Amino acid sequence: MLTKIFPFINWFKNYDKSALQTDLLSGLTVALVLIPQSMAYAQLAGLPPYFGLYASFLPPMVAALFGSSHQLATGPVAVVSLMTSASLEPLATAGSEAYIAYAILLALIVGGFQFSLGVLRLGVVVNFLSHPVVNGFTNAAALIIASSQLSKIFGVYVDKALHHYETIIRVVESAVHYTHWPTVFMGVLAFAIMYGLKRLNPKIPNVLVAVAVTTILAWMIGFEHNAVVDIAAVRSPEAAETIEKYNRAVLAISPLAEERKRMSESLDKAKTEGDAMNVLEAEYRISVINVQMERLKEDAHIHRSRIRDTLFSGEEENGVMAFFPKTPEANEGRTWRIKVGNGPVDPAGLTMMGGGAVVGRIPKGLPSLTVPKINLKVILQLLPYAAIISLLGFMEAISIAKAMAAKTGQRLDPNQELIGQGLGNILGAIGKSYPTSGSFSRSAVNLQAGAVSGLSSVFTSTAVVIVLIFFTPLLYHLPQSVLAAVIMMAVIGLLNVSGFIHAWHSQWYDGLISVISFVATLVFAPHLDKGIMVGVVLSLLVFLYKSMRPTVASLSRSEDQAFRDSMIHDLEQCKYIDLVRFEGPLFFANASYLEDQINDRIMQKKN
Repeated sequence: MLTKIFPFINWFKNYDKSALQTDLLSGLTVALVLIPQSMAYAQLAGLPPYFGLYASFLPPMVAALFGSSHQLATGPVAVVSLMTSASLEPLATAGSEAYIAYAILLALIVGGFQFSLGVLRLGVVVNFLSHPVVNGFTNAAALIIASSQLSKIFGVYVDKALHHYETIIRVVESAVHYTHWPTVFMGVLAFAIMYGLKRLNPKIPNVLVAVAVTTILAWMIGFEHNAVVDIAAVRSPEAAETIEKYNRAVLAISPLAEERKRMSESLDKAKTEGDAMNVLEAEYRISVINVQMERLKEDAHIHRSRIRDTLFSGEEENGVMAFFPKTPEANEGRTWRIKVGNGPVDPAGLTMMGGGAVVGRIPKGLPSLTVPKINLKVILQLLPYAAIISLLGFMEAISIAKAMAAKTGQRLDPNQELIGQGLGNILGAIGKSYPTSGSFSRSAVNLQAGAVSGLSSVFTSTAVVIVLIFFTPLLYHLPQSVLAAVIMMAVIGLLNVSGFIHAWHSQWYDGLISVISFVATLVFAPHLDKGIMVGVVLSLLVFLYKSMRPTVASLSRSEDQAFRDSMIHDLEQCKYIDLVRFEGPLFFANASYLEDQINDRIMQKKN
């Protein structure tokens, strides 16, 4: 009973000093890959980079302690990070305090869902996500993830559109208008280092080397190069007017959001009291506010795009920098841009960007351990996404664990793995983590390094703790384009064209479902849940159709006196009697089909 509650006790049977040294080395090797990868995946999830380190603190250790796989490396992964972003964007602005709070709450919900499935021994529900659906979704997600990093590679800034492909069009248009070539160079250099070292010697931590080289280079050449000035230093009346209009639109949104919140509370109260007139009035007021907010958001988007597209050249006047709109003739010198996010621009402290984007300051020390604030209304909104993330994350984790168990001979318990992943996400949420899962690339590194037990993941978490406490200042100058290159390099392994071919050869309808899931995910992005639901519904419809019309075989005696399908084995049938085999369960939906098949055979036989 003790080992069922604390499965990590089994690690220490016949455990010796040599195994400890191997686990220590494996854990440190995985940490060298995890630290830069986790920061990149946090940005993919719409969070500040250091939240990737928070997600690498408790989840790897807890998931290993209470899971069943000895080599599975848990932490931030690409697909779950993308799903996190897709589920939270309708609720809050990426990177805002509300967005971060919802991401942490999402990890708690995902963990609770996985833990409940494990305790109730319902790991079989993962089978609802068939292989063709997962293959189509994963390939589409890989393309979405890779293309979502193009803006960071080119050093451009755009607002996200309703559909992902519209966002990519905006990125391309912005890159044609202006590309920051040093940013592109940093990304390409990171690609070259990672690819070259991977081909040269896979044991070298290529991601860490790429991050270290580009960070040192960025520090040496002054890659960031920002200047904070008063708006008076910007010698462009058009730019000043656009900033004023932008601030006016952005600042008008908050009061409307507060009013909408009050009206939503009034609506709930009116529904509870059964006051139909107040319900109609509240719904009308909310609709009007929504229209007003959408108009303001569109105005803010237009003005923000104009601010970002305006290029400046800098000149020193009496020891102070002044910025003038850049003319097509002025190609020489540094190009400056106004930094604008989703909030209002401070006219007294305008940030002018004359270089590339870096990670910036990372808070030193460990995150405070607090239980996320429980909001039932938000939980109900996040629950469908949490269920999909839970199943997808577990499918990824258990697939990796099974592949490694086939090599090591270890026995896996899927339900115990669900408990481990669930507890990892629950306790991770207490430590400011967003949803995590098993990583294929880091698990492969762990296995290759010879990890004997899950203690290697404990050492990985310890290494992350040491980095958070002592070494975060060293990551300040890490270029954002390098993190984008890390993500793009990692998701290449998710592309699997042969999966479509294999599914088609197995059953043509499986291949078709895989292709439709792929196309639907791309079209509906960033609403990734719709792509999965299309695939799941098609799989269930095919299953129901096959269940309603199973094969009804006519049997004949073969040479070995056994009864076999006469059509398949080309056996002679009796003219008067037909012996049939119903290849499937008999229930109400296919009973009439069996009756029709028997009646057809009766009509064909001689009396």
